[in-house]
Amino acid sequence: MKLRNAALFLLLVTVLAPIILYTDTLGTYLTSTSSSGDDFIMEEASSFTFGGDIRPLNVLPQESASILKEPLGIVYFENFSDTSTTDNARTTRQLTEESLEGQGTIFSTSSHVRGDGQTEENPIRLVTDAVPEAQKGGQDLKKHESSEEIGTKTAQTDASKEISRAFVDRLNNSLLKVEIKTEQESARTSGRNGGGDAIATQTDKLNERTAFPDARVRQLKDQLIRGKVYLSLSATRNNPHFLRELRLRMKEVQRALGDATKDSELPRNVNDKLKAMEQTLARGKQIQDDCAAVVKKLRAMLHSTEEQLRVHKKQALFLTHLTAKTLPKGLHCLPLRLSTEYFMLNSSQRQFPNQDKLEDSKLYHYAMFSDNVLAAAVVVNSTISHAKEASNHVFHIVTDKLNYAAMRMWFLANPPSNATIQVQNVEEFTWLNSSYSPVLKQLGSPSMIDYYFKNRRAESDSNLKFRNPKYLSIMNHLRFYLPEIFPNLNKILFLDDDIVVQKDLTDLWSIDLKEKVIGVVETCGESFHRFDRYLNFSNPVISRNFDPRACGWAFGMNIVDLRQWRRQNITEVYHSWQNLNHDRQLWKLGTLPPGLITFWKRTYALDRSWHVLGLGYNPNVSQKDIDRAAVIHYNGNLKPWLEIGIPKFRNYWARFVDYDQVYLRECNINP
Repeated sequence: MKLRNAALFLLLVTVLAPIILYTDTLGTYLTSTSSSGDDFIMEEASSFTFGGDIRPLNVLPQESASILKEPLGIVYFENFSDTSTTDNARTTRQLTEESLEGQGTIFSTSSHVRGDGQTEENPIRLVTDAVPEAQKGGQDLKKHESSEEIGTKTAQTDASKEISRAFVDRLNNSLLKVEIKTEQESARTSGRNGGGDAIATQTDKLNERTAFPDARVRQLKDQLIRGKVYLSLSATRNNPHFLRELRLRMKEVQRALGDATKDSELPRNVNDKLKAMEQTLARGKQIQDDCAAVVKKLRAMLHSTEEQLRVHKKQALFLTHLTAKTLPKGLHCLPLRLSTEYFMLNSSQRQFPNQDKLEDSKLYHYAMFSDNVLAAAVVVNSTISHAKEASNHVFHIVTDKLNYAAMRMWFLANPPSNATIQVQNVEEFTWLNSSYSPVLKQLGSPSMIDYYFKNRRAESDSNLKFRNPKYLSIMNHLRFYLPEIFPNLNKILFLDDDIVVQKDLTDLWSIDLKEKVIGVVETCGESFHRFDRYLNFSNPVISRNFDPRACGWAFGMNIVDLRQWRRQNITEVYHSWQNLNHDRQLWKLGTLPPGLITFWKRTYALDRSWHVLGLGYNPNVSQKDIDRAAVIHYNGNLKPWLEIGIPKFRNYWARFVDYDQVYLRECNINP
């Protein structure tokens, strides 16, 4: 009987006990699987599949499911040294933090709260989530959602999806690097043949994932920055052997880098230089392990670089202004050559035809004030080439005494089809003197001369354009005397000499300005083109009379009703404001601020397609706006006749210059 009872007991233990244990394990497994929203199934807590191999995760203790805690953010791989393990863990942790920064959803499967209250990312969970997606080869990532810690499911936004996708890509790259290092260690310890091909294959795979045309260039530059840091730290300076080696490596990297901007421009042996430099930097890291000192030095370098950048920007701005106002050799030669030819003509040869049309109010009259012969020629040529009836167009050009002969000679030698040309000398306007014009009186005052010619670098204006000597010329202010210059005309179109006409302009004369004085294209699309950009609203005279948010507008292409000008006595309005600004407290120098004031509430807004600005300073002017514009304006310092002009806009101007003309060839003026 006793024997039978013992046999039954042993049978019960050997048969029923495994069933009970298996049932308990299965229940635990099903519970953990059903509570997780992830697609990854962890069959064993002590291992996971990576690249087809089963690799142990030694960091996971064998704990029960009820008390299982998230492990620390360190992943240990087989055959890894301590240094490589630490670097890999740091890389994984950094990628995790960057990818989840700014997301509002808390992922319970990829982070845990430490004892100090801070959240630490769990790279193991991220690795196990990322590996199946990497093996699928670019399939769409599935959404992850967390409901255990926040109680409700939060839908991810599009931004979160993009961040997660970018994170997985970067994590896959990092894991690929880790696998390459693992293969290298395995090949080094086992001595197997053929390992180099596998590593090369993995390297090619990594390069395909991160195919940046300047990846190596940026890596070399980063190495140089790190090298400069180590050169300046006290711990490494006490190691002369390391310093010599580091300087040698930096010279090699600098020679290999040269002026390259893409990896394709680097020499073939750049990989050897890069690896050698990386090994030297690793030694420096072992010598100098004080992170605080490195951070302090990097901050100092950043501050120094920002200061140098500020100085260079200021110098570039000054040189740009200087270049814009310096006459190129060809444009200096051209008026001299033309003046010589003009004075060789007899009096009858110096006369323009069709002078009886100069005061015919039924024709289309243009006013242009310029001392640049070639620029004036482009304005006339481009206007005539698009005009329906060239014989109905009359151009009135006013220039200074120095360029008067050259301007006349150019249009005598190159008559613009059947159009009428008049060239006047501003010196012949005897009525325009300091007793009549306040601006002429101010331009000759000692304070103005002191402002321009006395050396006062410490007190100079922050905006260099206000100190441009062109404001000393009365040519810049002639636009405020149009009724006096053309007393017998009713309407006139004012054009700057840095514009190009692309369409017929005759419709401008038929626009009803509704008793306004001047038709303008407003420029208030941007905040810096409003009145407060040009006028001093801290002065009560300005603040009482004008709106700081009023739309600004542009000179350069303006249709002017001279009858309304005379009726509203605009010239006297201009004079009164110039007298109030004798000490330059209402606005700085220039013609646009007094224009905004003088024509306040007297402007008629034209359609924007009539006049497009910015081609002399803004390379991002819309191509669509340029194509539909009647007039394009090269306002700014980057004029199309200068070498600093914006290349993609220069052809619009150059197409109206005949570079085969004898005077241009003699002065070496080329496209």
